[in-house]
Amino acid sequence: MNIYERKYRWKIVLILSALIIVAASLIYTDNLATKLAQEEKQKVEQIADVYHYIATATDITDYGFLVQLIKANKTVPIISTDNSGNIVASLNLDSIKIAQDTLYLQKKLLEMKDFAEPIKLEISENLYQYVYYKHSVLYQQLLYFPYVQLIIIAAFLIVAYTLFNTARKSEQNRVWVGMAKETAHQLGTPISSLVAWVEYLEQSPAMEGKHQVVEEMGKDVQRLELIADRFSKVGSQPDLTNKNLITELEHSIDYIKRRSSKKVSFDFQFPAPIVSVKMNVILFNWVIENLLKNALDAIDGIGDITVKVEEDNQYAIIDISDSGKGIPRSKQQTVFEPGYSTKKRGWGLGLTLAKRITESYHKGKIFVKQSTPGKGTTFRIMLPKS
Repeated sequence: MNIYERKYRWKIVLILSALIIVAASLIYTDNLATKLAQEEKQKVEQIADVYHYIATATDITDYGFLVQLIKANKTVPIISTDNSGNIVASLNLDSIKIAQDTLYLQKKLLEMKDFAEPIKLEISENLYQYVYYKHSVLYQQLLYFPYVQLIIIAAFLIVAYTLFNTARKSEQNRVWVGMAKETAHQLGTPISSLVAWVEYLEQSPAMEGKHQVVEEMGKDVQRLELIADRFSKVGSQPDLTNKNLITELEHSIDYIKRRSSKKVSFDFQFPAPIVSVKMNVILFNWVIENLLKNALDAIDGIGDITVKVEEDNQYAIIDISDSGKGIPRSKQQTVFEPGYSTKKRGWGLGLTLAKRITESYHKGKIFVKQSTPGKGTTFRIMLPKS
């Protein structure tokens, strides 16, 4: 799975998580609001009973206890009126606004009349008291909380999406820059060689060694064709055919060996002369060349490089080891990301391409098996056997 697929999945996970959280919050909050509404109605009914008792009882000796029962309701707004609609009592309303605004209680009374039918108390014959109420501020806050939560989550998702999108564009830019530098690097060697041969021909009118010159130029042209073929296959699914892994590794090792210092020791170990795997030879050789070039860079032209092949029931296993600088543990998971390079002028795309070719095209695995700073690194490739 490449980095874009991972980011796309993370977006889906974030959106689904947000929807689940909001849905669960709405359901839970709705249940709480329903219970709170029932409790508030019970409180109003209890207070209405107290009002009724105070208005009708003739032997009350302790009004303080009844007052405490009324004041026990500290949340539900209540207004009580007589037959004519005159306000006789109010509870849990803004006392400052009541003092400053003579119409404040009338406005609240209209709101309560629209909210629910009042509780009707019969005081005496043809004399009634009406108790109006509406939900408390706590109930309203509880009711709107999921929507506030939804806004916060939506803002979080927008920020997260923006960050993901920015990261993706940055990643794409690094890939394009890396691809351009990788192409220039790949083309540089054969082109420089061709330029040198052309200068040689211009300075050799007698054309001595013409056959050798033409042969070497032909090799450089073939190399250019190979490079073009490699890059053309990166964007499409290549054909895989049964090949002998040992033979292809020998070709890649020989190619790098001829272009390496004599102070570099190459050791190729394999269990049998034939190990059959399905591969695209052009792309697979590119992977091996990239790993061998990284090994050469790691040892600075002096040291040992070992290529070891093993088998199990499912995979052909290739370990490419060097005696170089090693990779810090903190960097071993990022070496395959575009732009990573230990070289000052590195293009940082070789291992990224190696990973894509191995995992996406060959359905194999590639990873840092082990690395110790100052002692060396081993990359492991696992390819499914034919």
